[in-house]
Amino acid sequence: MAESFEYAIKKDVRNNPIVREVDEARQRGLWKSVGVAAALVLMLLFWAGRHFEFIRHGYRLEELQKQMAVEEETARRLRLEIETLRSPQRIERIAIDKLHMVSPSREEAIVIERVVPADPPARSVVARR
Repeated sequence: MAESFEYAIKKDVRNNPIVREVDEARQRGLWKSVGVAAALVLMLLFWAGRHFEFIRHGYRLEELQKQMAVEEETARRLRLEIETLRSPQRIERIAIDKLHMVSPSREEAIVIERVVPADPPARSVVARR
C-alpha cells in the first residue's frame, strides 16, 4: 500500500518558457538548402518525366510498327486475291459454267482496231503580231 501512495503525490514542476532568439545566419542557410533541394527535386522530376515519356513513345512506336506489318500483310493478301479474281481464265470459266455463255466463232467475232493518234508536227507555227 505504501507504493500506491508514492505515485499519488502530485509534484508541482514549474517550467518557465524559454525564448530563443532566431539565428538569422542559420535561417538563411536553411532556406538556401531548401531552395537548392527544391531545385534539384524539380530538375529530377523534369528529367524523369521526359525519360518516361521517351520510353512510352518507344513502346507506342513498336506497337505501331507491329500494326503496320500486320496491315501490310493484309494488303498483300488482298492484292493477291484481287489478282486471282481478275484472272481471265477464272472469268472465262465463270462465264461458261454459271452464265452459260459461249465463245464466238471467227465469223461472229468483230475485231475493232485501236486507232493511234498521229504525232504532232515537229515544228509548230505560232502567229505573231
